[in-house]
Amino acid sequence: MALDSIISLDKVSIFQKHNLVLTNVTLNVDKGEFVYLLGKTGSGKSSLLKTLYADLNLTEGAATVAGFDLKTIKRKDIPFLRRKLGIVFQDFQLLTDRSVNDNLLFVLKATGWKDKAAMQKRMQEVLDKVNLNTKGFKMPHELSGGEQQRVSIARALLNDPELILADEPTGNLDPETSEGIMNLLMEISKNGRAVLIATHDIMMFDKFPSRTIKCENGKLVDSLNN
Repeated sequence: MALDSIISLDKVSIFQKHNLVLTNVTLNVDKGEFVYLLGKTGSGKSSLLKTLYADLNLTEGAATVAGFDLKTIKRKDIPFLRRKLGIVFQDFQLLTDRSVNDNLLFVLKATGWKDKAAMQKRMQEVLDKVNLNTKGFKMPHELSGGEQQRVSIARALLNDPELILADEPTGNLDPETSEGIMNLLMEISKNGRAVLIATHDIMMFDKFPSRTIKCENGKLVDSLNN
């Protein structure tokens, strides 16, 4: 693994249950890089992301993410890997029964934070970053879709991750709101975090051009190699 690599995959096969989804996947993503993962629904994008955050086991090939070996990682170490990652989902996955602040607090407690003052400070910092500094007391249903996605990005930033994995983050949003979310993710990558964004929104790619990798016919095709 090169010193600047945050993701390094070599001849990896990715399975969903017992079905082979992607084969012979070789990929390197460096710190601070912004990469699109393109492909039709069912082409393996989500399976690849799930493998990267150790939700799917790696059985074939070699892979390291944020310094963790995915082939040998023990179950008890997966939370430590995930602390180095920020994960953003299409459907936000906020806890609907509690406020924005309490959503963030839940993650901090779950990842081992203890100091109340430090937790408050960190929550305010991430809400500032996503321009929601006055919305901490709101419940998710009181926010627009774009604001909910900004909360989920704030949540992903809490532990100062080295890598953001975003699975169709603009899938449920209108074009104007999507653009704001993409601007935010681009900004995050300029601050030294790698961002890997799975999408089939070609309009976004035209507006925010960057390196692309594509899932098609069971393979990963990298624009760097073309």
